[in-house]
Amino acid sequence: MVAAALLGPLAGCLSDLQPGAKSIFDLWSPPAPEEAARWAIDPYDPENRYRGTMLLANASFAGQPVYIRLFEDNIKDADPGVRGAAIRGLANHGNPDHVPLIAERLKDTDPSVRIEAARGLQRLHNPVAVAALIEAIDPAKEDEPAVRAQAATALGQYRQPRVVEQLITSLDDENLSINHTTRSSLSTLTGQDFGFDRGSWARWNKDEKQTFAAGGVFMYPVFNRAKRWYEHIPFVPPPPNEISSIPAGMKPVGP
Repeated sequence: MVAAALLGPLAGCLSDLQPGAKSIFDLWSPPAPEEAARWAIDPYDPENRYRGTMLLANASFAGQPVYIRLFEDNIKDADPGVRGAAIRGLANHGNPDHVPLIAERLKDTDPSVRIEAARGLQRLHNPVAVAALIEAIDPAKEDEPAVRAQAATALGQYRQPRVVEQLITSLDDENLSINHTTRSSLSTLTGQDFGFDRGSWARWNKDEKQTFAAGGVFMYPVFNRAKRWYEHIPFVPPPPNEISSIPAGMKPVGP
């Protein structure tokens, strides 16, 4: 009776938790890799391509060359959802050589793709991304605040004077979330914290000869949340929380 009472409400939202799910057991039975791959290359249905690419992007095994090539192809897809999913796949499973490919998407016509690109560049380290990221935090060149915020975070891994200068300028951004991410990146890079006071940051940066001497280690942000009610039920998988790390290709440098 207790089980029925618990599973009754859950059964009503199965389709919301996982499309096509008909029983509670479907919740932890994802499509086989072969099926996800077939969806990801479906020439007729962009929704299938999106679903398949996203499933592979979040799969632990998708670092194999065949899946990397799929992400490289799908990042050029006509559908923005597919492009975004492919960016996530390369960010999760790619290497620094994929940074130019992802950085190109910072100019994408779809803002959701640009957001995914800026977020993806937090997980891969390659200095060739710096120029594109600096442009992406400039409100005169990027009108989507979420892109600017994610790009400001990504810049926190690059110990370059031009990065610090642009981040200081971005403290004047009218969007509060960008002020916070900019301040966080400046603190990571320099080990200092002058809050949101652009003048104090600028004076310190002008006078300090060893800008990065006290800097910390950049760790990319990750997905993390508490369990939802149904995830306390036995055998239901926990939330897909991640463990933060330094970007792929970045040498573990500290203060």
